[in-house]
Amino acid sequence: MKFINLLSTLILICFCSTLNFGQGFIFGIKGGPSIGTQNWGGFERDPLIKYHGILYVESIAEDNSFALFAQGGYHIRGSALRNQFARGLGSGDLFRLPTREFQFRNISAAIGVKQKYQMRGAFKSYYMIGVRGDYTIDTNLEQYEAINLQFGTLFYPLDAFVQKWNVGALLGGGFEFPFSEFVGSSVELTINPDFTFAYRQPQLTGVYNPFTGNNQTLSERLIRNVTIELTFGMRFLRKVVYVD
Repeated sequence: MKFINLLSTLILICFCSTLNFGQGFIFGIKGGPSIGTQNWGGFERDPLIKYHGILYVESIAEDNSFALFAQGGYHIRGSALRNQFARGLGSGDLFRLPTREFQFRNISAAIGVKQKYQMRGAFKSYYMIGVRGDYTIDTNLEQYEAINLQFGTLFYPLDAFVQKWNVGALLGGGFEFPFSEFVGSSVELTINPDFTFAYRQPQLTGVYNPFTGNNQTLSERLIRNVTIELTFGMRFLRKVVYVD
């Protein structure tokens, strides 16, 4: 419900902005694969490969070279651990761990601007920049609580330290491919860095490290998300026609 209310507000803002141009607006749906990365207090994690889906609206200028946009969608951000080995508690034997994913399942809303450039025929290229807000509705961190309890450690992240609200940027560009006056498609590549921390855990001492079999001090764990998204979309024109 929060997501629907937020998206509705953004659509209203963008729709009102189109009234200044008087040409109508574009709306559509888009989505695709995502590559999420995280830095855990100086230690880079492996990429998390997931997906995202977005609804959006966009204004139309007289020459269709500049646009305001608003969008909202579902994004899985995070990171992973691959090809890791751990020592058994007590035995000290090494064994290979399965891939572990750390998913932050977010709803995200963004507003920004597009600058477009005419290419051959009706094709256009563009770059875009915007600001966004994310709300973490869920994670998969609960599955690591049993492991933490088993080893008597807090080595893996816990839901209790997740920061629900985050602010970030949207930077990227893409291409528009018209099928007709009213229908088209797009492909874009964006990078989505967070300004704020998605996870904040205080310094902990005497933490058992399952990878080394030793106790260690974990410095304050501050995690930011950076997500790269490849997005394919469909575009639909809502045109305003004035009749005398």
